[in-house]
Formats: sequence, structure tokens, C-alpha cells
Amino acid sequence: MSPRDDRAIDEHIARLIAPEVRALSAYSVADAAGLIKLDAMENPYPWPAELKAEWIERLRAVDVNRYPDPKAGRLKDRLRDALDVPACADLLLGNGSDELIQLLILAIGGSGSVVFAPDPSFAMYALVTRATGRRFESVALDESDFSLCIDGTLEAIARHRPALTFIAYPNNPTGNLFDVAHVEAILEASPGVVVVDEAYAPFAEKSFFPQLGERPNLLVLRTVSKLGLAGLRLGVLAGAPAWINELDKLRLPYNLNVLSQVSAELALEHYALFQAQTRQIVRDRDTLYARLEGMNSIEVWPSSANFLLMRTAPGTGSTTVAALRERGVLVKDVGGASPLLRDCVRVTVGRPEENAAFVAALEEIIAA
Repeated sequence: MSPRDDRAIDEHIARLIAPEVRALSAYSVADAAGLIKLDAMENPYPWPAELKAEWIERLRAVDVNRYPDPKAGRLKDRLRDALDVPACADLLLGNGSDELIQLLILAIGGSGSVVFAPDPSFAMYALVTRATGRRFESVALDESDFSLCIDGTLEAIARHRPALTFIAYPNNPTGNLFDVAHVEAILEASPGVVVVDEAYAPFAEKSFFPQLGERPNLLVLRTVSKLGLAGLRLGVLAGAPAWINELDKLRLPYNLNVLSQVSAELALEHYALFQAQTRQIVRDRDTLYARLEGMNSIEVWPSSANFLLMRTAPGTGSTTVAALRERGVLVKDVGGASPLLRDCVRVTVGRPEENAAFVAALEEIIAA
């Protein structure tokens, strides 16, 4: 292609791609080939061989020449039982919780409306908000423990009057659970919808599900990714039927393919297996926290999720991540996500041998 053609393409892009989109960077996923993968908050345990065999047999019966169940009725029933969804709530399913976040931002408030979330929090809240022409506002968390600065948060809500507020509970990437009274104060003060994003609820065993019948502006977001089904891409939004009915109008038809539906139904029939894995991950998280807490030049925060946030010595966050990769361990550099996260690294809790390899590599880097 000639330089003239390149210039023509650039001119078309500048004219036709929205400036909000051109200003963004694509979501980056690191290549994990050959590495111990501790960067994406996945369950590190594969399905047992007997469950995989049952899965293959179940898939043999699927006719992929037909569209899937558009409402995913059987899967919703399984999810309702497994997650203990209150009877007052209806469910909307998405191709991962990311799709549901996008749908919520598109549906609520309209063009130019405000979306609010604490800082730092899950990156997709701000990314989708800006890409869709909405305005994103935030208030920094407390620098010492990443708790909500509730007075400043309530003042910002009163000033910006957000149509949509996201509260990650536990928060990503910090791992902490916010004070329930603070979240309730946000619900009381918010003129718009508050979405409590409980992606890591299996590890925290805390939920706002019981309040769904009491608060007209509350929706609760879940995912099965962290439970052990990240490859299926299944997000779950629970709320009053009237809310779900309105949001369902923007859901793309057949957004959950038949293979994902059948696979998730089978997995939820074996929900006890994933609960046992979750309990193991929590034990391993606490063991890993104790190891990191005792290391020189490392600051680590308690977590209610399946990952830990740690800070390295000043100016060494990115170099530590690179040095870990050289030693075969992939973790997430979050230092650029917020001023509060300078030199911070997020590490997923892996299997015991993976955690041990991470700790050994980190000790070697610190000692060098």
C-alpha cells in the first residue's frame, strides 16, 4: 500500500471514528505461553478427567445447526439455585460480565450522562463509558487501605448526579471489601442505578443479593469466570423484573452460544466441586499473603478475592514484573492504572506449587 493510500485511510479514520474511541487504547492481554499464569484471576484448577469425559458426551448431543435457547431458561434455573438468587429478582445473562457492563452503560442515562466509580476500580467501567460518549467521574480511594472516602464520594454523587454507579465488591485491583454501611449510603444518596459488581463473591462470601427486594435502584452483577469457568464467558445480572425487562431490549439475540449454555449447565450440576476449589484458593491466598507480608521491601494488602495486591520498592514495580516474567511467572503490572497504584503488582492465587515458584522468583529478584 502506497503512502498516499495510508494517508487516505488515516483521513477516513479521523473523520469517521469517534474521537472518544480514537483516544482509547485496546484492552491488552499478555501472551502467557510457557509461563506460570498469575495475571488474570482465573481458577488455576482444570476440570477433573471424569467431568471432562461427561462434558464431551453432553456436547455430542448438541445440534450446532440450530440457534441456542434465546432466553437460556435451563441455565438461568441452574444459576438461580447455585448462586442463591432471591425469588424477587430476575436474571439477565451476558457473554461475560463485560457485555453486561456495556449494556448497562448504553441503556441507562443516555448520551452525555455520568457514570461513576471509585478510583482505582475495574478498568472496563471507564473504558466503556468513554467509548460510548458518556462522562466518567471518580473519587480516589483512601491511599492507606483503599477504603471508600465516603464523604468525598457522597459529595461527588450530589454534584455529578450519576445515572449509573459501579461498586466492585470486592474491589479490583485492590481486593478489599468496602464497608457495607458506606455502600448503603451510596445507594441511599444515588439518584441513578447502583450496580454492585460481585465478580469475586465466591471468595468473599458477602453479597448484596438480600437487599435486591428492598432497594429499587440496586442491581447485582456476577460472573462464573472466577469460579472456574472463565473460558465460557458467562455474566449474570440480577435485579427487579422491571429493570431486567428494560435492559433485555438491548441484549443481542442469541448472545450466549449453545456450547456455553450446555457447558455451564453441566458445570453447575457439579457446583460442589467448584466450591471446594474456591475454599482451597482462599486457604492458599492466606498462605501467600503471610509469605509476602514477611518479605523485605514488599507491601501487601489483605484480600477478599482470589488475588493479592502488593507494592514493590519505589520505582521498581514494572522492572519487578519484567524480572518475574524472565523467571517464568506472569503477573499484572497495575502501576499505571491509578496514581494510588504506583509500583503495584496484582498476583492471582495459583496452585500451591505455582505460588511457591512465584515467591521464590520474587525473593531472588529482591536479593539481587
